[in-house]
Amino acid sequence: MLPLFFLHCFPPVFPSFSPCQKCGKTAYFVVENGKNEPKMCIFARFMNNNMKRKTGLYFGSFNPIHIGHLIIAEYMIEHSDLQEIWFIVSPCNPLKKKSSLLNDRQRLYMVNLAIEDDPRFRASDIEFSMPQPSYTCHTLVRLTEKYPQREFALIMGEDNLQTIDKWLNYQWIMDNYDFYVYPRPGYDAGEYKNGARIHFVDAPQLQLSSTMIRDSLKERKSVRYALHPKVYQYLDEMNFYK
Repeated sequence: MLPLFFLHCFPPVFPSFSPCQKCGKTAYFVVENGKNEPKMCIFARFMNNNMKRKTGLYFGSFNPIHIGHLIIAEYMIEHSDLQEIWFIVSPCNPLKKKSSLLNDRQRLYMVNLAIEDDPRFRASDIEFSMPQPSYTCHTLVRLTEKYPQREFALIMGEDNLQTIDKWLNYQWIMDNYDFYVYPRPGYDAGEYKNGARIHFVDAPQLQLSSTMIRDSLKERKSVRYALHPKVYQYLDEMNFYK
């Protein structure tokens, strides 16, 4: 049997050799269930299985989750090297008043309703069991310890990056984690835009917010197309925000 480096590096001489779609080099493909596997060569498959999965963390109250959140999350997946996105539902944002929040479990339930059919997304309640108020640096430590096979990164709008110096241990976060930042009209992150681990992703800018949705529902105005259909149905049935 030929050694792995030979199989990976030498030019094709048999029909079973072809370019690897993962690493781009010519390699021998294993046969699985009688079919040639066209995606990764043996070497790339080994490397892929031993690399950390890059996971974007999308923090928010999601009060409620709306299509703007979903559009940004999908854009990040499709236009960056993130492999999956976790929606971290915050029980209490230190910079917001808790009185305006719907019950933690109800907001988590709505996030799950919105993303349950998409394997690229996951909802997390990790902050529910942590001391309150919750701080991002503490959550990152907990996640990194609990899931060592993942490389976590943060997803945020430029408005949040602009005020990141208000975060607890913000410099430690910026030194140790990548940031995937989407633009927000009227905001400029200034000096923080040039950080070594800051990546700007030109996601669509939607003038849509959870506050606007709550206010519209309170005024008995329709928000049907601003929400995932399952979320809209749940809010309507539960008569929330009215």
